[in-house]
Amino acid sequence: MDFIYGINFGMFGRCGSLSGPEARESMQQMSKRTHANYVILGPSGVQDTPQSEQIDFSGPNTQSDEELHDIIAYAKELGLKVILKPTVNCKNGVWRAHINFFDNEVPGEPGWGNWFASHRSFQLHYAELAEETGCEMYIVGCEMVMAQRREREWRDLIAQVRKVYSGPVSYNTDKYQEENVTWWDCVDVISSSGYYPFGSWKTQLDRIERVVRQYEKPFFFAETGCMSTRGAGACPNNWQIHGPIDLGEQERWYQELFAQTAKRPWVSGYGLWEWPACLPQSGSAAASGDYSFYEKPAERVIRNCFTNLIR
Repeated sequence: MDFIYGINFGMFGRCGSLSGPEARESMQQMSKRTHANYVILGPSGVQDTPQSEQIDFSGPNTQSDEELHDIIAYAKELGLKVILKPTVNCKNGVWRAHINFFDNEVPGEPGWGNWFASHRSFQLHYAELAEETGCEMYIVGCEMVMAQRREREWRDLIAQVRKVYSGPVSYNTDKYQEENVTWWDCVDVISSSGYYPFGSWKTQLDRIERVVRQYEKPFFFAETGCMSTRGAGACPNNWQIHGPIDLGEQERWYQELFAQTAKRPWVSGYGLWEWPACLPQSGSAAASGDYSFYEKPAERVIRNCFTNLIR
């Protein structure tokens, strides 16, 4: 497997967010400024609440198939390889990790059976699109913490995906969850969200390494990043932290990420979070405390890593 110098691009955008010249310009700048070799795209399926059984991926909250075809073709023109990561989100804003139902079906209550039937339709649709467009990897779900325990359904889903998609298949578990997935043997690549606090990387990598050795699979962080907000380095997964902008904290966090993972030859890459589909006006990016690293000191750290740490 190639070492993945990847970036999550324009994630969970609404219909049309990848179709204009702004998205192409942004992707071109991402490639030029970071020297990434992979881009990760994440069309969003939307359900109303964590207990809703139906996932909608045809409405205004989801990037269209046409724009995905076009932007994937453009990424390949730029020399980028593409990972497709269709992701379920809840319209009411609750994090997807909380999607959950009773383990045993209860008459009159929403249940796993109907939800997984809808999720299968969602995933197979994009697995077919990934095959049609020649995506180099397919990630069959992201941070589905409560759903991960449904081993039989996940194994069945992955078997169905393999019937329509011929490339490597991964699943993106959440931070601290790597050892809680019992079906890593049926994917080709283990991936997780590496939002670990300052000073904890050695401990967390020791823990993840045991999982990687057990299953003897390649591993990469399909998501990892930190906001440029003071305090974010202590809890980089919390996108709701409020505080003053601290570009140096984001910069130091990325320095620690790369320094610690460089010591682990089994870490096969990163999907950094994130790069916007529409760039802010030049010179204004540093006024935002979000996860984007465009025109921030962390961008230089990333570019140096992506340029020099050739595996």
